[in-house]
Amino acid sequence: MFLGGFMSDMFGTKATEIYKFCKKTKKSFLRFDYLGHGQSSGSFQDGTIGKWRNNAISILDHLTTGPQILIGSSMGAWIMMLTAIAKPKRIRALVGLASAPDFTTQLLLKTLSKVQLAKLKREGQIKIASEYIDEPYLITRNLFDESKRHCILGKKVKIHCPIRLLHGLKDKDVPPLFSLRLANNIVSKDITVTFIKNGDHRLSDKNSLKQILNTLRDLF
Repeated sequence: MFLGGFMSDMFGTKATEIYKFCKKTKKSFLRFDYLGHGQSSGSFQDGTIGKWRNNAISILDHLTTGPQILIGSSMGAWIMMLTAIAKPKRIRALVGLASAPDFTTQLLLKTLSKVQLAKLKREGQIKIASEYIDEPYLITRNLFDESKRHCILGKKVKIHCPIRLLHGLKDKDVPPLFSLRLANNIVSKDITVTFIKNGDHRLSDKNSLKQILNTLRDLF
């Protein structure tokens, strides 16, 4: 089960390559779009970490059976962890790709200027630019405020299943240290953190994809 990143959709390169791999190895594969993402209904600005977590839990409950391997990319790794906390008996293993837990407060909020922060406080929303999309996108104060309920860095994360975290050392969006911090917080004794020297945040280059598929193969 693949969980995508912030403002991504289920037809990205990683999700597509993992789908092909699962089809070739005769494994079931499920991917979906969160509320306000891709082909799903709703407005992006109405989304929150809690709502997107609930999307993942609902998909897990209604469209899968038995223990699942969850693969989370960027924000999807955070959602993946929250899902595993809520549904421990349904999780066989977790694979985090460029994991971005708590990115709303730890990363995104810190990129805003004083002017942007003032406008966000005053109007409750602002538009910000991203190198991954052509047009600025709207984010709300509620996204930041609500996300604080779900932060996991600095806390003991009670997940006991096997966990594999992969992170590119050339990731300019989410520091590789985030994967180490996450690993240190999780109680599971079966955790491996793999750094990919030339991998960036997307981890969609040939070598990174190979590492991802090899990781999945070892977990099957």
